[in-house]
Amino acid sequence: MMRTNLATGLNRLTTDLLTVGGMVDKALAKAVDALKRRDLEASSQVIREDDLIDRQCELLEERAIDLIASHQPMARDLRRLITIVHVAEELERMGDYAEGIAKISLKMGEEPTLKPLIDIPRMQEKSSDMLRRSLDAMVTRDTIEAKAVREADDEVDDLYDQVYHELLTYMLQDPSTIQRATYLLWAAHDLERVADRATNIAERVIYQETGSLNGADLSRN
Repeated sequence: MMRTNLATGLNRLTTDLLTVGGMVDKALAKAVDALKRRDLEASSQVIREDDLIDRQCELLEERAIDLIASHQPMARDLRRLITIVHVAEELERMGDYAEGIAKISLKMGEEPTLKPLIDIPRMQEKSSDMLRRSLDAMVTRDTIEAKAVREADDEVDDLYDQVYHELLTYMLQDPSTIQRATYLLWAAHDLERVADRATNIAERVIYQETGSLNGADLSRN
């Protein structure tokens, strides 16, 4: 009976974790779309909805810790619960990045973006794809896919470097663009960090399945 209750609890936690992951995915897409279209109301909505993401992540962590305390799981079950706690933390931070992009949009007010946004939405699409794939790998216990997510981080880093150098060129050629370019740099940086967090989740999947930190870089902040 104890083992059955633990399995049930783990399955419910995993399902709820995926629900929160979907909320974060939606928030990121909405924040970047609102930035691109200069939709201030949508940006404000992303900010308001981040409180719900934060609360759901806190509840997930509390429930996982309660399961550890009440069932004293061993081996893979314990690693799964530890992974859930860490993934909830990563999702909470990703939600904060979506909120940050929405706040950048509000800071810009009615002012148009410096240039049509192409690479920043691409960064969002790639980082969100990494998030979805890392969560799928956690559910399917697929370490090969987790390693593939880790490698995909380089693509987002390359896009960030491209955005950085392009916006830097704008600022050097015309100092009046510095503020608007800086806003976009902040948004791009937030998306680069989302990809790092998705990579962290992938690293946790490897730990969950192997029980080893060897070959997994869990040091990203």
